[in-house]
Amino acid sequence: MLLSGCNLVVMHPSGDVALQQRNLVLASTGLMLLIIVPVIALTLWFAWRYRAANETATYKPDWYHSTALEVVIWTAPLMIIIALGALTWISTHTLDPFRPLGRLAAGRPIPADAKPLVVEVVALDWKWMFVYPEYGIATVNELAAPVDRPITFKITASSVMNAFYVPALAGMIYAMPGMETKLHAVINKEGVYDGLASHYSGSGFSRMTFKFHGLKPDGFDAWVAKAKEQGTDLSREAYLALEKPSEGVAPRFYRSVADGLYTAILNMCAMPGKMCMSEMMHIDASGGAGKESHENRERLQYDNRRLEQGDEPNGATAPAAGRAPRSEGSPNDQGSPENKKAPPTKSDDLQIHHH
Repeated sequence: MLLSGCNLVVMHPSGDVALQQRNLVLASTGLMLLIIVPVIALTLWFAWRYRAANETATYKPDWYHSTALEVVIWTAPLMIIIALGALTWISTHTLDPFRPLGRLAAGRPIPADAKPLVVEVVALDWKWMFVYPEYGIATVNELAAPVDRPITFKITASSVMNAFYVPALAGMIYAMPGMETKLHAVINKEGVYDGLASHYSGSGFSRMTFKFHGLKPDGFDAWVAKAKEQGTDLSREAYLALEKPSEGVAPRFYRSVADGLYTAILNMCAMPGKMCMSEMMHIDASGGAGKESHENRERLQYDNRRLEQGDEPNGATAPAAGRAPRSEGSPNDQGSPENKKAPPTKSDDLQIHHH
């Protein structure tokens, strides 16, 4: 009764993919309950039936085997496991996030002329950026899509790993720097739904949320028009400013997007002077550049860019970051002055590396 006030959106989704995932959860739970409920009931009945005070119960201290009981004990769980295995195998392939949709909803195949809406998703610290290449716009912390139109999400991250999740739409899918994951989904009902980052990614993680709008086709067209009318230009410089860590960012719109921006983000070369991963992979595939490629190392250094720019967010001290510890003492000295040590110098680091 206390939980009845909660919004169990996972159990009442508005997208067909999330609905199939809900049905999978219910079917799996039901199959397992076929074993769990009888076992719990029989455990309680045995405890009551064969209690010490019940002298009418059959007492057989030398009994050790029953073929009928063994058949039941092994056959029933085996059948459940086979059913769960078949269900899991079929659902794993049917609901593969990389697999294009096979239907809009139950009994509603995708029209032959249907064109998926492509949305390029970038997980930033700590906000979401959505690029609509078909319309040439981009948004931050606001997502929209037409009802009953297939959506193809291409997902990556700018720095650390994260996870893109709209519970009413589809399952969670990870966003990783230098990699692209995909998610195919469809929203079947109009409404405003919650989206979030479902993987811890730092101090601003809890405020890395957004709203997903399921709109009718004309409503979506009006939303695109609003983005073009109210938005600014998302140039490379504007993106680099946007990429800097910030929390609680209000939704914003961009009426244009720099050519190749998402590809540059994916290849970790949005910052001027950085080598794209695709270029490095091409060099490797061609046999490498030998000793002459040593100057490429600085162009491939990426994780220290915020430290060099002076906008690195608060986080745990890591040796590779080059930061001094936030506290002067070690974790075990409990702040005693005699145990406090000065942070290591660069020469100390070089000596340690040499040894």
